[in-house]
Amino acid sequence: MLPGAMLQERRERVFLVLAGTFLCAMTLLNVIGITRFVQLGPMALAVGVLPYPLTFLCTDLVCELYGKARANFLVSVGLGLNFFILFVLLLGNSIPDVAVENMPPWQILQLAAPVALPNGEVVEQSVGLYQLIYATTSGAVFASMLAYIAAQYCDVQLFHFWKRVTRGKYLWVRNNFSTLMSQMVDSIMVIAVTFGAAFLRGEMAFQTLLVLVGSNYLFKATVALLDTGPFYLGVHYLRRYLHLEAGETAVPGGAGYPAAAAAMPGTGDPPR
Repeated sequence: MLPGAMLQERRERVFLVLAGTFLCAMTLLNVIGITRFVQLGPMALAVGVLPYPLTFLCTDLVCELYGKARANFLVSVGLGLNFFILFVLLLGNSIPDVAVENMPPWQILQLAAPVALPNGEVVEQSVGLYQLIYATTSGAVFASMLAYIAAQYCDVQLFHFWKRVTRGKYLWVRNNFSTLMSQMVDSIMVIAVTFGAAFLRGEMAFQTLLVLVGSNYLFKATVALLDTGPFYLGVHYLRRYLHLEAGETAVPGGAGYPAAAAAMPGTGDPPR
């Protein structure tokens, strides 16, 4: 058995890896967002969606191994990061450009025909690179932020709801049911907010919206079902690596954390 301080350090390092993976996947969604759409079999997907299912796997692992409070904390940090990304985008858009003669040539893109940007603006002849990035990411960041708030908190709440209902058994039930339901919330909200204005202006057909929502959800649901195996393996091996018994969490003072361990002096845990 590892000394208490070393064991707690190991547990926090694993949490940092899970949190880092979660935040990286979420940031990628915001950075590459709707800059490109790809055809993956029958699904039409924005490239930003590709890493996003990882966020639900990470929150489910944190829920299982560290408890509800730590999972909610991670989701809140992610929300703060969303606000920071949106702030930097707005700041970059509000600061004046350098003089034309000092501007690198690749910052201005020449257009062969007028182009309608996602915000409804039509540009002709040329467009600034940042203007294009801002137009294709700022709205998507705002949309993903709203969807993120609803879906991630929904995932955490549903995970623990199903854990109570099944009395801690059947990992696949709480992993799949929480993720499948929260992914539906996410898919509907992010498409509705991102493309709702274009639909109301008559620039996008309702059928196109349905295709985007359906493709998003089909991809996320497929990945959610496929990650059942990695989730089981992750819980199995991480419980052994973190020296956690069934029902025990890795957070001092959390639900399932042994009271005796929390009371041990010299372990790095809260004193008696």
